[in-house]
Amino acid sequence: MFKCARIQGFKVNLLSFDEAVQYSLDSIKNSNNLHIVTINPEIIQSAKKRPDLKEIINNAGLVTADGVGIKIALKFKGISQPQITGVDFSKEMLSKCAQNDIKVAFIGAKKEVLDLAVKNSIEKYKGLNVAYSHDGYFSDFKPVIDEIVKSGAKFILCAMGSPKQEYFISELKKHIQGAVMIGVGGTFDVLSGTVKLAPPIYRKLGLEWLYRTIKQPERFKRIFPALPIFFFQSIIDSINEETVH
Repeated sequence: MFKCARIQGFKVNLLSFDEAVQYSLDSIKNSNNLHIVTINPEIIQSAKKRPDLKEIINNAGLVTADGVGIKIALKFKGISQPQITGVDFSKEMLSKCAQNDIKVAFIGAKKEVLDLAVKNSIEKYKGLNVAYSHDGYFSDFKPVIDEIVKSGAKFILCAMGSPKQEYFISELKKHIQGAVMIGVGGTFDVLSGTVKLAPPIYRKLGLEWLYRTIKQPERFKRIFPALPIFFFQSIIDSINEETVH
C-alpha cells in the first residue's frame, strides 16, 4: 500500500496521479471496493467537528491531495506531493472506463447540471456507459443505493459536497462489491460546462481556489477564515507530528 502522511490527524496518501488511476482500475478488476476521498482544507476543518466523519476519511482506501492547501501543508513537513484533483481524476477515470467497458454512475448536483455533465461525458468519452444517474437532492440513501447496486456501476462519482458525499459512500460500500467510489464536490459543475476550469496560469500556480472564488463570490464565506486557520494549524502540526509512515 502507498505511504501516507498525517495533516492534523488526517491521513493523506503519497502517490502519483497515474498510480491513483491504476490502483483504482486494479480495484475494479479484482472486485475490491475502494473509497477515495479528495481532501482539502475545508473538509479537514469540517471533520474536526465530526468524529464520525474523521473516521470515515481515515478509513478510506485512498485520500488524495486535492486542494493546494494540502500540498502546502505537506510542504511544511518537507514532503513534495502533486495535487490529484477530483476534476482531473474524474476525467481520466471516465476515459479509462469508456475504454474498458466499465459502467459508471453519476450522483449529485442539481438535475439540470447532472444531465449536462452526463451528456457531455458521453459525447466526450466514446463508448462510456452511464448505467445510472441521480441528482444530489435526496435524504434517504437506501433507494439510491439499491438502484446503484442494481445498475452494475463500478465507478461511482458522488458530487454532493462534503460531508454528505462521504456519509453516502460510507453507507454505499456496505452494499456493493468491486466498486470505486469517490467524492468529487463541484466536479459536475465543470463536466457540465456550468463552471469553467481555471486558466492554465492559475492551475500552474495552484490558485484554482482564487479563480473559483472570483467567479463564485459566495465561496468566500466557506474559505475564510477556514483557510488561514488551517495554514496556522498546519505549521504547528508540522512541528509536532510524525511525518510519513
